[in-house]
Amino acid sequence: MKTDSSNVDIAQIGDEQLPVAKHQLKGWKHFMGLYAGEHVAATEFVFGATFVALGATMTDILFGLLIGNILAVLSWTLITTPIAVDTRLSLYTYLHKIAGDSMTKLYNWANVIIFTVISAAMITVSATAVRFALNIPAQLDWYPTNLAFVGVVAAVGVIVVFVAMYGFNAVSDFSRICAPWLFTMFVCGPLVLMPALADAVIGQTFLTSWADFMHIGSVSVWTGLTPSGEQGIGLLEVIGFSWAANTITHFGLIDMAMLRFAKRKVYGLTTSAGMLFGHYVAWISAGIMGAGTAIIVQKSITELDPGDVAFHALGLSGLVIVIVAGWTTANANLYRAGLAAQAIFKDKSRIKTTATVGMVTVVIACFPFVFTKLLPLLTYAGLLVVPVGGIVFAEHVIFPRIGYTRYWAHFQNLTHSTPAVATWGLGLVFGFGLNALDVISFYYLFIPTWIFTIIVYTLLAAKYGAKRQYVEEKAEMDAFDKEVEIQQERQGAEIPTPAIDTSMLSKLLKVVSWGSLLVTTLLAINAFSLSPDVANYESNREMFFNLAFVCTIIYFTTAYWSMRRHKALAK
Repeated sequence: MKTDSSNVDIAQIGDEQLPVAKHQLKGWKHFMGLYAGEHVAATEFVFGATFVALGATMTDILFGLLIGNILAVLSWTLITTPIAVDTRLSLYTYLHKIAGDSMTKLYNWANVIIFTVISAAMITVSATAVRFALNIPAQLDWYPTNLAFVGVVAAVGVIVVFVAMYGFNAVSDFSRICAPWLFTMFVCGPLVLMPALADAVIGQTFLTSWADFMHIGSVSVWTGLTPSGEQGIGLLEVIGFSWAANTITHFGLIDMAMLRFAKRKVYGLTTSAGMLFGHYVAWISAGIMGAGTAIIVQKSITELDPGDVAFHALGLSGLVIVIVAGWTTANANLYRAGLAAQAIFKDKSRIKTTATVGMVTVVIACFPFVFTKLLPLLTYAGLLVVPVGGIVFAEHVIFPRIGYTRYWAHFQNLTHSTPAVATWGLGLVFGFGLNALDVISFYYLFIPTWIFTIIVYTLLAAKYGAKRQYVEEKAEMDAFDKEVEIQQERQGAEIPTPAIDTSMLSKLLKVVSWGSLLVTTLLAINAFSLSPDVANYESNREMFFNLAFVCTIIYFTTAYWSMRRHKALAK
C-alpha cells in the first residue's frame, strides 16, 4: 500500500521502523513485571557488597538509595517515557531519522560493546554459583586463576549464547516468572542471616527494637569505613551511585524501545518496581547478606563472590538465584548486542551476529573484573551514550519550543548529520575530560555532559538548517504517518480478542505458586523471630534451607505450567 504523498511502500517497511500500533500497546501491569524482572537480578549481590566495601554509613544507605532511586524513576518518567510515547519509536529508529546512517552505525557499535560487556558480567556472576557447587576457588583477581573456572564460564556462556540466538521469547517470559520469586528471596535472605549478625554484635540472636537493627547495621555492615580503615563515601555519592547506575536506559534513552509500548506517559512510574522494590530493597538486602556470610565463614566481604553470599544466605535456592538471574539478564543483553551488530552488518542474519558477539562475550566473561568492576563499567557506559540521549532530547523537546524544526536532517535527506556526530564527539571529550580533571564526583558526570550536549547540538543544528521551516516535507510526513495509522487500525481489527483462562486448574496453579512464596517468607520470619539462641537459630536456618528449596521447585513448576496454559489458550 502506498501513500498519495510518498513513494514509500509501507508493507515493505519493518515493524521496528514504524511507530507501535495502538493494538500493540501494553498496560501498566506489563511494565511493572518487566522492570521488576530486569532489575531484581544476581548483580544486586555485587552492588550490595560494593556499598559495604566503599564504606557507606547505614543512614546514608537508607536515605541515599531512596533518593537516588526516586531520581532514577523520575528520569524515566519525565525524560524517556514522554519521548517514547510521543513518537512510538525505539531510540535506534528515532536516531536514524535525525542523524542518518553514519551516526547510527557509530551508536550501534557502542551498543555492541556495552551490551557485550554487561552480558559477560552476567555470565561470570552465574558461573560463581556453579564454581561454588563444584568447590572451585573464588576468582578475586581481574584475570582467571583456575582453569576449571574458565571451563565453567564456557559451559554457562554457550547456553546463554544459544538461548539468545534461538529462544529469547521463552527467556523473556521466564524472567517475568522469576521476578516475584527473586523479590521474595531478597527479602528472606536478610531475615535468615540477621540472627547471626545480631549474635556477633549484641550477643543475642534476636532484635528487640529498631535501634538494635540500626546498631547492628552500623557496626557490622555499613560502618562508614572502607576495609582498609579509610573514610568511606557519603550521602551525595550514594545518591549519585544509585541514580547513575541506569543512565544508559533513562538519560541515554535506550528504554524508549520498551516504553514506546506504554499506553500512557505516566507508566514511566512503573519503573519504581525495579528501582524501589528491586534496587533499594535488594541492594540493602545484599549488603546484610554479605556481612552475615562474612561472619559465618570468617572472611572479609571483599573476599566473597555472589555464589558465596547466596548459598550461605539461602542455601541451594541461593545458587538458583545467581544462576537464573544472571542467565536471564545475560540473555536479554546479548540479544540487544546481537541486534545492534545485525544493524551494522545488514547482510548477516541476527542469529549469525549474535553467535559471533556471543563468542567474544564468553571470552570476556572468563575475566572476573567484568563483574567486580561492574559499577565503573556501567557509569562509563552511561557516559558513552548519554550525549546521544541529549541529542534526541534537544531535537524532540527543545526544538519545537524555540521554533526549530524537528527531523530537519530527515527533511534534507541527509545520510550524515555533522551536528549529531560532532556533538557526540564533543560530548565524550567533555564528559571524560571532566572525569580526568576530577572536577565533580564520578557518579554525577552524566548531568553536565547531558546539558553540554543539548546546548552544543542546538547551536550546531541551527547552522545546518534546523531553523528553516519545511512545510511541504512536514505535510508529506504527516500524510505518511496517517496512512500508517490507518493500515495499523485495519490490522488491529483483524486480530481476535484473546481468550481468558478461567479454568480451575489454572487458578489452582496460581494459588500453589503464590502459596509457595508465602511459605518461604514464613520460614524466613520463623528463623528471624523465633530463634532465642544459637542452637535454635541454626535449626531454623537449616529448615529454611531445605524447605525453601522445595518451595522453589514448586513455584517454578506451577508458575511455568500456568504460563504455558495461558499462552496456549491465547493462541
